[in-house]
This record gives sequence, structure tokens and C-alpha cells, in this order.
Amino acid sequence: MTDTTATKPAVHSTFRIERFYNASPDRVFGAFSNPDSKRRWLIEGEGWEIFEYTPSFEIGGHERSRFAYQGGPEILNETIYQDIVPGERLVYCYRMAMAGAPMSASLTTIELVEKDGGTLLIQTEQGTYLDGHDDGTMREQGCRELLEALAKEVEG
Repeated sequence: MTDTTATKPAVHSTFRIERFYNASPDRVFGAFSNPDSKRRWLIEGEGWEIFEYTPSFEIGGHERSRFAYQGGPEILNETIYQDIVPGERLVYCYRMAMAGAPMSASLTTIELVEKDGGTLLIQTEQGTYLDGHDDGTMREQGCRELLEALAKEVEG
């Protein structure tokens, strides 16, 4: 049997975000490496329902989270860490699906640079967006919002 489902071409996008935090690189890194801290700024939030959060912060570690926003479809995020340098750098790839359908696959690098008594975080993300779910614009906006939530975690 032939699959006759029409799909849209994959869309590729790269973005870079720089965000300064009034916190040390170790404190910012800790917000990624500490499961409770990471859950607060990355997963939780008003309107979000969390079904699963399984952290595994180590090279080769496989993190998994399932959640929904305001009763919408379930979203799955699966992350695998490729490189971790404490206080300096994270490299990870992640796959997202919505209601069981693949949405995207991304490679992300987070760099933490000590600057002016704080930390300059540089996020570079290369994404492949599938079947019309995004062109990278919504993902960049979502990442910017998450980095603002991170600010509340590390500066508050």
C-alpha cells in the first residue's frame, strides 16, 4: 500500500540569540543542570499541563518531556546531550512532536561567556521544521520567551 499523505517540504532555519544575565556563568549553567531549576523555567508556566519530565543531564543523556498548553494537543520534546562543559557550553539535539506527528529536529549550542560581572548567553539553533509546522520564526520567539523565564530563575 502506498502512503498518499501529502507533506510539505522540510524548512531549514538557523537563528542566534544573545541574552545578558546578571548572574555568574556557574549560576546560569546550574539552571540547566539542576532538574528542579530547569523544570521551573523550561517546562512549567501558566496554562501548561505537564504529563512527564524525565531529566538526564549528561553527555548521551536522553531527556523527555510531554506537556500541553491550555488543553491543546500533547507536545513531546526529546533531547540528547552531545557536549557539556560546566559553566561554559552545552550542545544538544532535540526532536519535537505534536499529537504524535513530528514537528521538528534541532541542534542547539548554548555558550556562556563571563562578561561585566554577569553572563552573556549565546544560543545558536539549527532547525529542520516538518510539514508546515514552522519556518523557524515561532521557534525563535519561543526560545526568546524561555530565555526570559531563565532570567527570572537566575536573577530573581
